[in-house]
Parts: sequence; structure tokens; C-alpha cells
Amino acid sequence: MSRAAARVLVFSTSAAVLVLEILAGRLMAPYVGVTLETFTGIIGTVLAGISLGSWLGGRAADRHPPRRLLGPLLIAGGILTLLAPTIIAIVGPGLRGGDPLGIVVLTALGFFAPAVVLSAVSPVVVKIQLNDLDETGAVVGQLSAVGTAGAIFGTFITGFVLLAALPSRPIVLVVGALLVAAGVYLMVRAMRPATPALAGIVVGAVFAGSLNLVVTGPCEVETAYFCAKVTVDDFRPTGRILWLDTLRHSYVDLEDPTYLEFRYAGLVAAAIETQAPPGPLDALYIGGGGFTFPRWLSAVRPGSTNTVLELDPELVTIAEEELGLDPDEIDRIETGDARLTLDSTADGSFSLVLGDAFGGEAVPWHLTTEEFYEAVRTKMTADGIYAMNLIDYPPRGFARAEAATLQDVFANVMVVAPPDYLYGDRGGNFVVVASDAPLDAAAMTATLVGRESGEIVITGDDLVEWIDGARVLTDDFAPVDQLISRP
Repeated sequence: MSRAAARVLVFSTSAAVLVLEILAGRLMAPYVGVTLETFTGIIGTVLAGISLGSWLGGRAADRHPPRRLLGPLLIAGGILTLLAPTIIAIVGPGLRGGDPLGIVVLTALGFFAPAVVLSAVSPVVVKIQLNDLDETGAVVGQLSAVGTAGAIFGTFITGFVLLAALPSRPIVLVVGALLVAAGVYLMVRAMRPATPALAGIVVGAVFAGSLNLVVTGPCEVETAYFCAKVTVDDFRPTGRILWLDTLRHSYVDLEDPTYLEFRYAGLVAAAIETQAPPGPLDALYIGGGGFTFPRWLSAVRPGSTNTVLELDPELVTIAEEELGLDPDEIDRIETGDARLTLDSTADGSFSLVLGDAFGGEAVPWHLTTEEFYEAVRTKMTADGIYAMNLIDYPPRGFARAEAATLQDVFANVMVVAPPDYLYGDRGGNFVVVASDAPLDAAAMTATLVGRESGEIVITGDDLVEWIDGARVLTDDFAPVDQLISRP
């Protein structure tokens, strides 16, 4: 084997492992969400596969003719790659949630084996290239550098290009097919196997690939960030539910924009009705989702303006095509990360800011910190309010920390939730309202009593007691995924 061929082989297999690692997050998201814990589990498990594969590949190269190993390794790695999405789609529903053990188990079942097999290629190639012990350092060093370069390439091309252009499964199919094809070529060159053996390999690869067409995942649309689908409400024909990964994210009534199905949405509406300035509002939304609230505000407060910061441009398209969004209802949509696009909005211009951005059940950590809220505060009018939807469960570590953070930035804060969410053994959506202007807890309470919804309002000393010394979240310390408890 020439040095050029050896480098290409090591570069390509290392790249394939990292392509799979990045795709793992996308393929697993519908079942375990997209959190720091998800990527921690994926990275750790794939690294374990790389480590084991390098060790086993080196041992095998010392015990067997290394040239005869390359073809079978690539073929096995390609077939295991083709099987990964099917395994995730079959096993994933049983491991829904996002707890660390479930994440590691799901990653191991789908991606550990291909990582092991493909990582065994590099030490086998090293063995083939070691013709002179005096060049051991140069050979190992060069191939190690090439492998690292391949891993970098696989990471960048997948994260920056492929996932923005293609769904995950076609990428897996192409990578797996190329690995099998390369393996067959090397196997023919090294061993010249019988035609039935090659036919069996091709049949196995085609079968593994075709399973991706039969066993599909839950996605209707796979965007660069989410597995998205829209379903019809069985009990309300005009109702549409937007699902993003594991979360029932938004509800829209195509004919009645004032209808709010979700409990938290009713709480946000009550907060706006009782705490926001009267008349039309200039509203900024951190997260668009199904664009439920811009449509609601335009209906209940005619003349209001709506500026939406939405990470995923594909969700805007889904809202227009399937959720009845009229683009003329939105004054401005900025697509991109809200922490960055916030800078493009005018200071002191919004009487309402609504935080409703999620990655799974977690609010993205950089949208939860003191520094972020200081920036939001500069965009608000003196009497403007910030309302936020978040999810947490006992012992409510994230909810308490977020309340503490908002209390550190704004003069007045109140938290609204059912009593057993605040003090009992249940959890779910909390609504937090913050403002530099006084908040009318009595008016909010009266509205909740009138709705017979059962939620209560805590503020002032009661809120301080509930926060119980929780640490303020900052850009240097915001372990949101660890603070959130699971149901």
C-alpha cells in the first residue's frame, strides 16, 4: 500500500467516525432531546469506541495478515453504520427521557460498534506501513496527524454543511455505502474472495440500508436543529400541534388565534393582560416556534407590533405552510441565535419580551444568564415586562435559580405555577414575570381565581423564601441541564 493510499484510508475512516458522532445527536434528539448531557453521553461513548477499536485493531494486526483485515473492517463498519438509524428508531422510544444512563445506552447501541470497527483501521494501516523500525516514529506520527485531520474534517463538514443541507439518514446511507464499496475493493485486492461471498456482502449492505426506508423515525421534517412534525388535535379539528424533538412545543388553532390550549400559554396571557402596559404593545419574542403568541397578541391587542427571534428558519416555513401563519402578521423575523440577533433590535423599544425558547425541556443555557437578561433589559421600556416559560420538576433547582437570576437583574419578579409544582411533588411549566415597574400580584391572582385554574402567585418575601438561596446563573456558571430535574 502506498503512503498516499494509507493516508486516504486513515483520513476517511476517522472522518466517518466523527460524521457518525455528530449525526448521533440529530438521530437521538427525538428520544432524548438536545442537551449538554446528550452530547456528553455521545462524545464519551464514541471516544470509548475509538479507544477500544484502536486497541483491538493493533492486536489483530499483530496476529493476522494486516492487508487481509482492511476490507472486512471497512465492510463491517459500513454495514454497522447503515444499521445505526434503524437501531435508534427501534430502541429510542423505550429510552425516552434524557437521563444520562438512557443517553449512554442508546448511543452505545447505535454508534459504539461502528466506532470500534472503523477505529481499528488506523493501527492496521500503521502495521502495513512499518517496513523499517527506524521510521516508526515518523509513520505513527504522520498517520496519527492524518487521522486527527480526518476527524476535524468530518466534524466541520457535518456540522457546518451536511446537516444544513440534508436530513440525517441520507448522509448515513452515503457514508455507509462508501465504506462498504471501499471494503469490497480492498477485499478483492487482498483476498480475491469467491463471487458468492461478495454477493452476500452486497446483499447484507443493501438490506441494512433498506431498513432505513422501512423503519423510519418520528420526524416529519428534519431541520438543522430539530426533528419537527405537525399533528392534528383529535378533539379540535382546527387545532395543530407542533412537536420539536421530544417536546409538544406549540399549539395553534387555524381559525381562532385567541385560543390557547396549553396551560402555560394561558398563564402568559394572564400575565400580559394584568402586568403589561395597556393598549397596543411592541413585543419581542425569544423563540418563535408555532408563532402562537404573535397571532394571539395581534388579535387581542390590535395595533401591536411583533418582532420574533427564531433560531431555525425552517420553523418559519413550517409555520407558514402548516400552521396558518400569515407573514404580514409579523413585523420582523430575525433567524439565528437570539443571543446574537438581540443586538440588532433597538434599545428601549419593547413593552413586552417573551422568553419561550427550548432545546428539549431545557432553555438554552446562554439564554438564562444574568448577562443575557441585562441585555434584554436594555431593550425594554421603563414599564415593560419580561415573561418567561420554563420547565422543571422537584427539587426545582433550575426554576429557583432562574427566579434568583431575574431577581438579581429586575426590580420586581413573580412566579406563577400550581401549588404542587411550587411546593409539592409535581412539576411542569412555570411562568416567571419580571419588570423594573411594579407588578400587580393581586390582579394576577384575581385573574387566576376567575379562571379557576388553580395556579398561585408568589412574589416578595415569599419568593425569596422559595428561591432558598439558589445561585444566580451567569455566563461562567449556568449548568441548566444539570439543574433541571426529570419527572
